Amino acid sequence: MTTSQEELLPGTRRALLHRIAVAQSEGRAPSLVASVVRGGRAVWHGARTSVDGEVPDQDVQYRIGSITKTFTAVLVLRLRDEGLLDLTDPLEKHLPGTGVGEATIAELLAHSSGLAAESPAPWWERTPGSLRPELSDVLGERPRVHPSGRRFHYSNPGYTLLGALVEKLRGASWEEALRREVLAPLELRRTSVRPAFPHAGGWAVHPWADVLLPEPAEDLGRMASAGQLWSTTGDLARYAVFLTHGDDRVLSAETVREMRVPATPVEAADVVDGYAYGLGLEIRHRDGRLLVGHSGSLPGFLASLTIAAEDDVAAVVLMNCTSGPVASAVGADLVRIVAEAEPRIPEPWRPLREVEPTTLELAGQWYWGTYAFGLRVTADGLISLEPLSGNGRRSRFRANGDGTWTGLEGYYAGEVLRAVRRADGTVSHLDLGSFVFTRQPYDEQAPVPGGVDPEGWRGIG
Repeated sequence: MTTSQEELLPGTRRALLHRIAVAQSEGRAPSLVASVVRGGRAVWHGARTSVDGEVPDQDVQYRIGSITKTFTAVLVLRLRDEGLLDLTDPLEKHLPGTGVGEATIAELLAHSSGLAAESPAPWWERTPGSLRPELSDVLGERPRVHPSGRRFHYSNPGYTLLGALVEKLRGASWEEALRREVLAPLELRRTSVRPAFPHAGGWAVHPWADVLLPEPAEDLGRMASAGQLWSTTGDLARYAVFLTHGDDRVLSAETVREMRVPATPVEAADVVDGYAYGLGLEIRHRDGRLLVGHSGSLPGFLASLTIAAEDDVAAVVLMNCTSGPVASAVGADLVRIVAEAEPRIPEPWRPLREVEPTTLELAGQWYWGTYAFGLRVTADGLISLEPLSGNGRRSRFRANGDGTWTGLEGYYAGEVLRAVRRADGTVSHLDLGSFVFTRQPYDEQAPVPGGVDPEGWRGIG
């Protein structure tokens, strides 16, 4: 019950089908649909259902819950990229009067604002949004449960505030801004705030009996920006391509990469579980692979969007049950099956078109004290500095145009590397955030660390 695609080998397609079949059967999901994306396009779709003769295809809508938050984050980052706000701005600067305006926009995006996880009772997911017409109704009398910026604490009201921020700065509803700025450019025609036929109905499955109960599909009102959207495997497959590579009509590749970087403190248990949160995206370490995306749930529905950017593989999993298979685990397994069975074929190596002699002069072996490093000039125009032992601090560096380079990741992210030259123009050493790298360990001619003993290197007799 899968659409055959020539891009994947038959064995891979069968393994994918087997995984979702086991999930649907053992998890007792009324239906489960999934898609796999590779190389910028959907290459597989599969479905399992309990209703004979009604197999959902790529255009059947399911509710996607908190995957909605990734769309809200995209809208906020568009505002940042246009210069209308800064992520370090307090919310009060742009949306005054909330009572929690000292929280920064970055903290709201990364769930480190200290706001409560949920709105006050009654449970917002099972009641009409009309019960919470104002932001004060969403926040309640005790909106903050932790100090801002100190810890990760998932907050649905936080993303409600971000939706209101979008509305304030755009002068339009969150729904209108989303449709105009994200859904239309990316051609996500089957993603909407309200269900559009054909769509799945939401079900609760009895925990101790194989019987069903229909779940209501409430309109979340003010809280729509935290979890309202309906979508399809077809649309979310295209959206996964965008979150992997960017699209200048919406967000640049650089900005979507920024979304995928951990942006908040995590609890010890999260470190053990390999979990972190970026700017609107969940980050997981599973099976030796870095996965980004988001899970989602609302009464009657479970969803997951999982992306392995390094493998250029993504998976979408949608189900119409309140509890059942762990959607993020199924998505991670679909990614793993493809990435391991059919590893990504790298692009052909190609040399640089040209290289500055002053840059090429830096290539080769360097020493930080007695630690050996290799500096390489790469075909993407960057330089990389890596420990030759395989362990230690490493980073790529981007040229600044003035003979200096800025670190892009790890310990050296944001740090400046420069070549210090002698009076005759030859390179004496590299200065990297005050660390001195020399061509020989403890080079006597270099500044600190320099030669550390006048008698030099020696043996012990």
